[in-house]
Amino acid sequence: MITINHEPKAYTPIFLGTTQHSLRLSLEILIMVGMKLNDEMIGTYNVTVSAIALGQLPNIGSKIAIDEITGSELSGFKAKIRKSDKQLQNTVSTELESLIDLKNVGRYQLLKGQNTMTQALNVPELSKNNLILLRQLLGVTQQELATAMGINRKTVNRFETGEQKISDKFINKLITVYPRLAEAIEVQFDWVSLTFPDLTSKQVINDVLSIQPDLFLERPTSQNFYTREMAFAGEKNIYIQDFAPIKNPETQIVEQKFGTTLYLTGKGTRLFEKALLEQNMTWHDFFEKARQYRGHLTRLDIAINDKWGLLDMNELVKAVQEKRFWSKSKSYAVHGNVDDGWTVNFGKSPFVIRAYDKHKEQASKGFDTDVQNRVELELHQDKAEYVIDGWFDQENNKTLTEITFDILYTHLWFTDKPIEEKLLKTDKVRDTIENSVEPMPAWSLLTALGHKMKFIRQPKEQSVERIEKWVLDSVVPSLTVLKKTGHWAEVIEAMNSAELSAEQQKLIKSTMMNAITQASKHLNINFEKPKKRYQEI
Repeated sequence: MITINHEPKAYTPIFLGTTQHSLRLSLEILIMVGMKLNDEMIGTYNVTVSAIALGQLPNIGSKIAIDEITGSELSGFKAKIRKSDKQLQNTVSTELESLIDLKNVGRYQLLKGQNTMTQALNVPELSKNNLILLRQLLGVTQQELATAMGINRKTVNRFETGEQKISDKFINKLITVYPRLAEAIEVQFDWVSLTFPDLTSKQVINDVLSIQPDLFLERPTSQNFYTREMAFAGEKNIYIQDFAPIKNPETQIVEQKFGTTLYLTGKGTRLFEKALLEQNMTWHDFFEKARQYRGHLTRLDIAINDKWGLLDMNELVKAVQEKRFWSKSKSYAVHGNVDDGWTVNFGKSPFVIRAYDKHKEQASKGFDTDVQNRVELELHQDKAEYVIDGWFDQENNKTLTEITFDILYTHLWFTDKPIEEKLLKTDKVRDTIENSVEPMPAWSLLTALGHKMKFIRQPKEQSVERIEKWVLDSVVPSLTVLKKTGHWAEVIEAMNSAELSAEQQKLIKSTMMNAITQASKHLNINFEKPKKRYQEI
């Protein structure tokens, strides 16, 4: 007898093996359990179960002491082990805790190295030095800040000398009093890719993305072992790769192999946010929907946009060169130069933290941006899934922005002085370093202030702007020469008789569709609907 979602069932749970061969969140492992009734297997469940409660793994095919299973396909199932069957619990508990100490695995093994996996994450707090730097950036004196905040100047002074702790209430009011402060840092998705084992590319377009299929160009590909690619407007911004149907030479039946990967690149995420807006959906809704179709993240990039220029990439590079930083990963690399901008990478796949000069990077491509610097978290496979799990966890009750800055604060830290080499080589170094050197004010402020910032969406229209820019920059000067030398008539005749490729025709069609959509909106304007940049709820 077993209870499934509070309903008693006359099933015998059978152990069918593990589906994940590593420690998960909160010392849980993922196993497969079969439901047997009258010697017939009637169904299976993938459930998370406490490794300590489970003890030693049973043999495959044997009974497993599960009393209750709760959950759903979307949120996942959890199982409870009968207390009377907790064999070897003390031994297993000791061994697992020793393993955690050795591996330095935390409640989020990706996020925080702590002694036990059930502890809450430590989060950055606004320090006295942060407040001094912040006041300087705002260009106000202690008295001006006190007046704006409706408090005594002595209180501000006590904050800045460390005599009085800066409260969360004070920070919230500070952001309200100085609205431009709320725009200093933004968080957004910059790359999303998901695999769907049971779908084709056309099913992903129709059922998951809900975008007009006619806007996708179908073409062959050999990337990632796939044979077909569906590209939105013919460009690799939003595209899906899968297996093209083939005819069986023996039966002459057209066969379709399932399995596909969806890619939303940096620009693709902005374009897709337009589709989300039109569908009245959020990213949270989209990931829930993707999981209903067994979508699994293969990559998730989260961008932290420094719009105020809190960071100085020259200073960050100098800090790396002088060993004034601590990283949970031992791997790092510096690229670039002062003129073209620096890029610093920490870690390797499946988890990389990248900091670079976004303004210079865009300028080199001929674009302008109000983002000065960007810090990116590049997460692959389960690392990406853990972030979304934390976002979906109602008990955790954390926003995506809070989770993002918890990760950043936990994995990378810059200091004002070099860190002793012997400290860097030890396993548990963070607390010791924090007691020996002060943090870099700008980095410390970014992590502390970022916790209060917004996760935003920035929908972007699909257009021919890239072609237009290329024409204006590279073609127009040559056309001007032809016009002034009397060859303009030949150019016009060639344009009128030119044959467009299938990709070019798709691009024209998608642009016209967008134009029609926008024109129809003007006839029925919804003033309540955000038009451009807005916060993800």
